[in-house]
Amino acid sequence: MTWKQVFTSSVGKKLVMGFTGIFLILFLIVHVGLNACIWADDGGKMFNAGAHFMGANWVPRILEVGLFLGLILHIIQGLMLVFYNRSKRGIQYAVDYGNKGSKWYSRSMGLLGTIILLFLVLHLSNFWFPNRSNQGFLLGEEINLYQKMEEVFSVLWVVIVYVLGCISLAYHLAHGFQSAFKTFGVYNKRWHSIISTLGFVFAIIVPLMFALMPLSFYFGWIS
Repeated sequence: MTWKQVFTSSVGKKLVMGFTGIFLILFLIVHVGLNACIWADDGGKMFNAGAHFMGANWVPRILEVGLFLGLILHIIQGLMLVFYNRSKRGIQYAVDYGNKGSKWYSRSMGLLGTIILLFLVLHLSNFWFPNRSNQGFLLGEEINLYQKMEEVFSVLWVVIVYVLGCISLAYHLAHGFQSAFKTFGVYNKRWHSIISTLGFVFAIIVPLMFALMPLSFYFGWIS
């Protein structure tokens, strides 16, 4: 397979989606682990220390560049796959099998991905851009991210958008996790069962933890 085919062929697009998807799953594990420090109930000291480390050291910053490149590539290839699949289904099936043929969220990856993208724009504008600009680009003073979370998550509509984004992420992961491994050929009966179970557990726990963060600030569950 040539480099051009990697980004243009159906198989190549799925491979790129698989690789970038697994990379983003690893990022979610690190991100949710860092954000879980807000529940240390120490006024944000542990969380701010972790956030400072991630923003002030060159290794995480280099990985951050790779993360954004992987995210952009994942989005582009995902949209290309959606349009490609739709073009191949110009004639609708005579019988609509519904969830018997496939789960609704596996048929709605484009919609779920778009909702997640809109959520990411809000998230980055609230936290990443203000913090990173102060840590280097504008040479300003580093912001207190814990206090920033308290401020942002005191607004009800923002909390609702975050929760909806996490719900979309859960359904996106429910299909994407096992789909990535299926792309790499891990699809025999034994491994498929294990990966499907891990995928559903991951798709529940990680988005739930992310959703509990704005809810914890809004309802005052942490101080």
